[in-house]
Amino acid sequence: MMRTGQAELARAAGILRAGGLVAFPTETVYGLGANALDEAAVRRIYEVKGRPSTSPLIVHIADLEMLPRVAAEWPESAQKLAARFWPGPLTLILRKRPEVPALVTAGLDTIGVRIPGHPVALELIRLSGVPVAAPSANRFMEISPTTAEHVRLGLGDRVDFILDAGPCKVGIESTVLSLAAGHSILLRPGMISRRQIEEVIGPIDLAPQPTSGAAHASPGLHRRHYAPKTPLYLLNAGESLPEGRGKLLSFSSEPASFAARLYSELHAADVEGWEWIAIRKPPATVEWAGILDRLTRASRRE
Repeated sequence: MMRTGQAELARAAGILRAGGLVAFPTETVYGLGANALDEAAVRRIYEVKGRPSTSPLIVHIADLEMLPRVAAEWPESAQKLAARFWPGPLTLILRKRPEVPALVTAGLDTIGVRIPGHPVALELIRLSGVPVAAPSANRFMEISPTTAEHVRLGLGDRVDFILDAGPCKVGIESTVLSLAAGHSILLRPGMISRRQIEEVIGPIDLAPQPTSGAAHASPGLHRRHYAPKTPLYLLNAGESLPEGRGKLLSFSSEPASFAARLYSELHAADVEGWEWIAIRKPPATVEWAGILDRLTRASRRE
C-alpha cells in the first residue's frame, strides 16, 4: 500500500528544487536524491553518505524528453534497450552534457541514466522538473535500504525529507551497461541479465575490476560494498558454518524472490546481535549474477 500522497510529493519536489536532499523509493532500492544540475546539492549527497568522489552517481529522469538535459548522445542501441527495459532497473552509461557538474560523474565525460520503474519516483521527478542524481540512501559500503525505515535508521535527520512507499520490489541495484565507448560493456550486473540485454542488442563485453584510486565507470564497483556490520559469510555447497553464535539466512531458489528479500533480511539480522551471518552461495548463472555480485562484495572483509 502506498504511503505517499500528492501533498508529500509536492513538498519533496519543492525541497529538490531548493537544493535539498530527498530519500525516495524506486523499484530497486531507496535513493538519496538531489537536483543533478545543482553542484552544491550533489556535494551534500557525498557528504551525507561518506561516499568517495571516485564513485559516480546515477541520474534518474521521468521520460526521454528529459534525457537531452544530461546526455549528449542517444545511440540506436540505447533506443532499443529503453524501449524494452525502461522504466526499469537498467542504467545506461552515455556521453554527458557539459552542464552536468563533474561531481555527478566522478570527473568522467560519461553519465549513468535511467528511468525508474516506480510511480512515486516518476511523479517526484516530474513535479520537481529536474533530473535527480540518486545513489542508495545509506552510508557508503553499508546495506542498501529497501524500506523507508532502513533510511531513517541509517541516515537519520541528515535527509531533508523521506518519501515512504513501502518495500522495494526488485531489491538490489540496477544493471549498469556502458554504451559510451562505441561498444557495449556490462559494468554492474543486476536483475536485468546479460542474456536479456544480448537478446536486444547482441553480444556485450564484461568490464574488468576498476583500478584502485581511479574514477569508476559505474557505482557499486568497490571490492567491499553492500555490507552488514556483522561479518557475512558466503558459503559454498557443503561448507560448514562458522563457529560461534550466528544466523544462517535461507532464501527462495528463484532469483527474483531472493533479490527482493536479500537486503531486508540482512538489515534485520544485522541488528539482532549475532557474531556472524551466513548465506549459501547461489548458482553462478547469468540470472543470479547480480545477486552473486552483491553477496561477494558484502562478504569481503578488508
